[in-house]
Amino acid sequence: MQNRISSFPPLIDIQSEILILGSIPGVKSLEMQQYYAHPQNKFWKIIFELFGEDFTEDYTKRMETLKKHHIALWDVIDSCERKGSLDSEIRNEEANQIAELLEEYPNVKVIFCNGGKSYKNLQKALGKDYKLPIILLPSTSPLHTVSYEKKLEDWVRILEFLE
Repeated sequence: MQNRISSFPPLIDIQSEILILGSIPGVKSLEMQQYYAHPQNKFWKIIFELFGEDFTEDYTKRMETLKKHHIALWDVIDSCERKGSLDSEIRNEEANQIAELLEEYPNVKVIFCNGGKSYKNLQKALGKDYKLPIILLPSTSPLHTVSYEKKLEDWVRILEFLE
């Protein structure tokens, strides 16, 4: 098995209203030290299209766009062993402290999970009847073969929770 990998710190501030959780960064994201860095991952394309923003490759501007729209990012897994980037290869995982994060940032009113692994792990960590809505969205990973149009159609749900 590969060496242990770790997630990034949460990208969140006191004005964050939406928390988007992935499982743990893939190889390209770890290499670049950026959330959703794989060029074929549709996360950033979806976010920019949802908010009618001009797409950019500039990571600082991507972070500013999330902040502007009160969106926080993190992962449900703090660390694990994994070969490659597949969630199915995750072994010996340790959870992030999601409940503690949510207590520290009480303006978060909904959690969206980017894919099934984050959703299952979050339900295990917080319980199925957690006080905030937890919504499963299709993974933006290129390995999840749902069309871009279908992913975007489902990800539009984020807009329902913003004022």
